[in-house]
Amino acid sequence: MTRIAALTLDQAPTAARTALQGVEKGLGFVPNAFATLAHSPAALGGYLALSQALNKNSLSPAEREVAALAASAVNGCDYCIAAHSFFGGNVGLEADALLAARAGTLDGVAAFARAVTLTRGQVSDAQLAAAREAGLDDVKIVDIIAQVSLLTLTNYLNNVAMTEIDFPPNGN
Repeated sequence: MTRIAALTLDQAPTAARTALQGVEKGLGFVPNAFATLAHSPAALGGYLALSQALNKNSLSPAEREVAALAASAVNGCDYCIAAHSFFGGNVGLEADALLAARAGTLDGVAAFARAVTLTRGQVSDAQLAAAREAGLDDVKIVDIIAQVSLLTLTNYLNNVAMTEIDFPPNGN
């Protein structure tokens, strides 16, 4: 059972409505995670601003979804696993790649995102060296850390709120 309700557009604070309408226009609906985040217009606005900025980083759309899935799996966020499996499928990740991303075994992006999340950023020299050996330069490393940080916000929100999942559970 949900512990923090997802707000409808009418229930959302005025300061959050425009942002929610933009999400609805872009996705065709307002996902429950955004409708829950809307309780705090500042948090919603901050999330959306960082998300939009990260869409222009060095990671491909598929790599961003891989990092999101690895972090969400470590953080036990079923909502974000469902959402990013859906989005990952939309950018060409097959079912086996989605599972490997969650496990952190797909590639260097998945492994490093998982390591950052598991260690809360306290990665070892060996983990950083492995990321570099996998072809990740400092730009990608920083962008993966930023992606993990963005997902940590929604992972924690959805875990606390017990947000009702409104995405297909397997990305279909």
